[in-house]
Amino acid sequence: MDSCCPCCGCRTRRVHSHYMRRLTDLPWQGRIVEIQLQARRFRCADPQCPRRIFTERLPETVQPKARRTVRLGESQMAIGFAVGGEPGSRLSRKLAMPVSGDTLLRMIRAATFEPPEAPRVVGIDDWAWRKGQRYGTIICDLERNRVLDLLPDRNADTVASWLERHPGIEIIARDRAGVYAEGARRGAPDATQVADRWHLLQNLGEALRVAVGRHRKAVSAAGKAMMTKNDEARSESSLGDAAPTKLDFLRQSRRNQRSELYAEILELWVAGMSPRQMAPRIGTSVRTVERWLAGGGEPEHRRPPARAVLMDPVRDYLEQRWQEGHRNGLQLWTEIKRRGFEGSKATVYRWTAARKERPSTAPPNSRWRPPSRRNCAWLLSEDPTSLDEQTERFLRHLYENAPQLSIAGKLARRFAAMIRGDDDAGLEQWITDATNSDLASLAAGIGRDLKAVRAAITQPWSTSPVEGQINRLKTIKRQMYGRAAYPLLRSRLLAAA
Repeated sequence: MDSCCPCCGCRTRRVHSHYMRRLTDLPWQGRIVEIQLQARRFRCADPQCPRRIFTERLPETVQPKARRTVRLGESQMAIGFAVGGEPGSRLSRKLAMPVSGDTLLRMIRAATFEPPEAPRVVGIDDWAWRKGQRYGTIICDLERNRVLDLLPDRNADTVASWLERHPGIEIIARDRAGVYAEGARRGAPDATQVADRWHLLQNLGEALRVAVGRHRKAVSAAGKAMMTKNDEARSESSLGDAAPTKLDFLRQSRRNQRSELYAEILELWVAGMSPRQMAPRIGTSVRTVERWLAGGGEPEHRRPPARAVLMDPVRDYLEQRWQEGHRNGLQLWTEIKRRGFEGSKATVYRWTAARKERPSTAPPNSRWRPPSRRNCAWLLSEDPTSLDEQTERFLRHLYENAPQLSIAGKLARRFAAMIRGDDDAGLEQWITDATNSDLASLAAGIGRDLKAVRAAITQPWSTSPVEGQINRLKTIKRQMYGRAAYPLLRSRLLAAA
């Protein structure tokens, strides 16, 4: 038999010598298999060829200078892509295909991938190397639902460069980040940019929470107006029956501290000091000073009641023990812990404190409590016909104290209806109406990104599939204990896709 010279391609039958190659192969019946292959060396017949002697090639069986067969290498590489270096090494030993973790990582880094088909619709989003500090970029083909590439940073130049190397992209779905808008504009100027609808609604919720924060005093006044005279009488009688608890004294003490701190902030504000100058003097952050000044007062911190999901399985038992006269929180927690309760002692302590504050005949959670800032923002965006009577009364009191929130709520419902529908005709009018409202900042941002927002209403594309791929990326990154370098992480993600 003849062989082909790897340098010049000349075929020859002139055998120079033989030698033995030892190749590890796939296991058999759980046993490690070694193939002893007698390989031949040939003399090149071309006198002009720089290589005089060469070894015959067996590309379907083994690569040159390799110590393992091709099929064993493919199996080990699949294990490395699936679980990584050291975990893959441990699994390979169990499967009678021993290999070191470093070798698996070298195989992953050396792997090559076939270039994907030219994408037409792509989605771009960021992912966190380290949350709040360092981010990368992931690009997906939305039509085929697969990862196209992983970029090491979140930079407009990097995104533009990648888009320039992949011409033919017609639609780019992205979030509201200006970095990706600029990168898409420079790298694919003819492509249609589509803002993600979920991010638009998230921006709306954030704008409403900021608006509610500006009218914190109005929210508090509306909550107090909801308390009827009968509720006050019941509350006074229940408080008269039970002495204040240590938790009540602690809460009152902290309320007094916040009031004194806000009074000091007002004095410094009147004296002409800025929030940045006040913060180190009073021992708080600049953002806290700005929020308190914008809200017109100190916040009213309220710990939510014990989680119903945790307390429901043992609530009947706790009520029974309470009626029998057992009021010690630690003792009750010890008893329900034996019954499978998974909550902490603090959860039971909060339940006992709330139980002491109401009469024994009153149903649990009978007192109406004002909504938090987040819940209040959510109520503003809800359909008024879907709200209960108490919530409607609360909103009427709130609108009397802060008419601006009524306008913001109507604008929010209009905007949400446009995003969830297919009509973008009123978008410009909405921006005009919201310019002089508490949603002015949101309106300005939408005005700068008007084409992408309009495309979000009329186009079916979004970055939701990209978020799913980011979850896959997080799983792979955590399997590598957070020490994944960019080339290795990119290779494993592209292989998983």
